[in-house]
Amino acid sequence: MRSLAVLIGFFLILELSFFALAIKVFKMNAFVMWGVFSYSLFAYSLFIFQVASYDRAVGTSHSFYWSIGLMVVHIVPKLVAILFLLISYLLLLPFNWNASAEVIQGRRKFIGQLGLGLAALPLASIIYGLWKGKYNFKVIKKQLFFADLPKAFEGFKILQISDLHSGSFDNPDKIKYAVDLINKQDADVLLFTGDIVNTKAEEFHPWISTFKGLKEFPFGKFSVLGNHDYGEYVSWPSEQAKQDNFEDIKALHKKVDFDLLCNENRGIEKQGQRIQLIGVENWGKNFKKAGDLKLASAGIAQNDFKVLMSHDPSHWELEVKNHPMNYQLTLSGHTHGLQFGIEIPGIFKWSPIQYVYKQWAGVYNHADRYINVNRGFGFHAFPGRVGIWPEISVLELKVKS
Repeated sequence: MRSLAVLIGFFLILELSFFALAIKVFKMNAFVMWGVFSYSLFAYSLFIFQVASYDRAVGTSHSFYWSIGLMVVHIVPKLVAILFLLISYLLLLPFNWNASAEVIQGRRKFIGQLGLGLAALPLASIIYGLWKGKYNFKVIKKQLFFADLPKAFEGFKILQISDLHSGSFDNPDKIKYAVDLINKQDADVLLFTGDIVNTKAEEFHPWISTFKGLKEFPFGKFSVLGNHDYGEYVSWPSEQAKQDNFEDIKALHKKVDFDLLCNENRGIEKQGQRIQLIGVENWGKNFKKAGDLKLASAGIAQNDFKVLMSHDPSHWELEVKNHPMNYQLTLSGHTHGLQFGIEIPGIFKWSPIQYVYKQWAGVYNHADRYINVNRGFGFHAFPGRVGIWPEISVLELKVKS
């Protein structure tokens, strides 16, 4: 209840700030003001009702996600508008000393109107993200060069997907399209890096037949667990019920022909040479630490070429990238790129999630050790994607000359 009170306090401050500045700049009449206020009250009431009625025994629902989506539609453009309304009121003060009241009001109105116009950009982007962006799948291809890659694996292609969050899916045709898109890729192996559900195994049941449609890859299909796969975000009637759900989630991987690696490794052989595929359970800063790198690497030598599957990229940052075992390539997901940001491929990318995770989307390199952070296949909480699209990664391994 304390967090709900803080949330309501934030909403109240936001609205008071907006209306105080809007009235000052635009001289908003009472009819318009009450119309805007009524809409705001409706949006907030719907969201607060969803939060207050949330049942941890049930978990999140599509209606809960959509209340979040509507709040983002409502709040983000308003924050942009407030910024410009504040600028129009404060930053123009030095230029208003010798101006008439009419000129001052005109200047303020111009900046305020500019702010409202710019606020329409994130509004349109968010609406698109809710409507189509969450299924705007992108195939991102990268070449990675390694001095110690066995020559037989020159040109070996890894297809990575991550973060299905199948409990959020709401369009079977789009999911079928994404599976077909995966099947069209020329890749040697498919690796899935965790979060097959939001919480409960039953979420994936309607989608088993769809993902059974994934083609056979020459060197197989492998997977690991993510933080959502442990059932820790709802209340269970008993510890046994929670454990049963966990076992059911692990069984889902086998039902779609994934070889689930729980702190295990597999050798992949080609033309008499080998690379080692290692899969750890979830290990993340501020999240569950079930991953055991030492156990997962049992029987593997320091000079073997290794591909590590670890759901949370903070594992790479805090334990893997400087590890003496030399894990040449790590594949992660988890961040979703926050499902919100600005990205111009090869030129610029930004998301608020970068202030939490150093590695949050794409390929990063440290001392010739690489990590690819997949932006995620599905979505969670916010039922859309804005600027950070769902991703299918295709990584081609190359021998550095």
